Amino acid sequence: MDLKDKVAIVTGSGGGGQGRALARHLARLGARIVVSDIDIEGAECTRDQIAADGGSSIVVPANVEIEDDVIKLVNAAIDAFGGIDVLVNSAGPYYPGEALPRWRSTIAANLMGAIYGTMHVIEPMRKRGGGAIIYYGSTSAIGHGRKHSGDAFYDVAKAAVTRMATGLSYMLENYGIRTNCIAPDWVATDEVQEYWQTLTPAERARDGIPDALTSLDDISRVVTRLITDEDLSGRVVVWWSEERPGIIPRGDSGYGVLEPFEF
Repeated sequence: MDLKDKVAIVTGSGGGGQGRALARHLARLGARIVVSDIDIEGAECTRDQIAADGGSSIVVPANVEIEDDVIKLVNAAIDAFGGIDVLVNSAGPYYPGEALPRWRSTIAANLMGAIYGTMHVIEPMRKRGGGAIIYYGSTSAIGHGRKHSGDAFYDVAKAAVTRMATGLSYMLENYGIRTNCIAPDWVATDEVQEYWQTLTPAERARDGIPDALTSLDDISRVVTRLITDEDLSGRVVVWWSEERPGIIPRGDSGYGVLEPFEF
C-alpha cells in the first residue's frame, strides 16, 4: 500500500504516546490523518504538529468506549476525506494502581473500542477496494514465562485484540482488508519515560523492567510496514525491549515449551 493520499484514522493520538508518533509518521509519508482522542487539546496539538511537518489532518474527538462516538468518528473521516483506508486502534489506556474498580473502562477502551472501530470501517474500506487495520497488543498479554502487567483486565483485553488480528485474517479474502497486530514491551512514551527515569538499575532489574526503552520512531516504522506490506495479514509482531522485533510464525501454537501435566 502506498500511503500517498490514503486516509488513516489513528485513535488515541492526542497524547505523548504511540498514537501521536504514528500519526505524525504516517502524515510525513503522505497519508491524510484523522486525529482522534478524548483529550481535545492534545489532539489539536497533534494536528498542529502534523501541519508544521507539512501534512494534512483533522481532529475528531471520540471516546472509543462509546460506540456512537466511534460511528461519528468514521462518518467524520468519510465526510472530510471521502473514505477510509487505514484504522489504527492505538487507544488503550493502562490505569495504574488498584485495577478492579476500573476493569470496565480498561476492557471498554482497549477491547470494545477496537471492536467498534473494526465493525464500522469494514464497509467504507470495502468500498475503497480494501484497507488495513492495526491492533495494539502488549507483551504482558502473551509473555508466557515472562512478567505480566499488574492488571489482569488490561492483559485480557490485549490478548483479545491480538486474537482479533489473527482471527479476522479472513477479511482479506472477503473484503480486501488486512488485520495485523503490534505487541510491544516498554515503549518510550512520555508517561513511561517519566516513570522509568525514577528507577535505579537495581530497581529495574528487581521488577523485570528493561534498561532501555523501545523508541516511538522504531514502533512507528514497524507499524507502518504492517500497514503497507501487502504480504502481511493476520500477523503479530512481538517486540521485547532490548531485543529485536519478531513475527509469530504462521501455525505457531503460541507456546514455546509445555511442561508435563499429570492427572
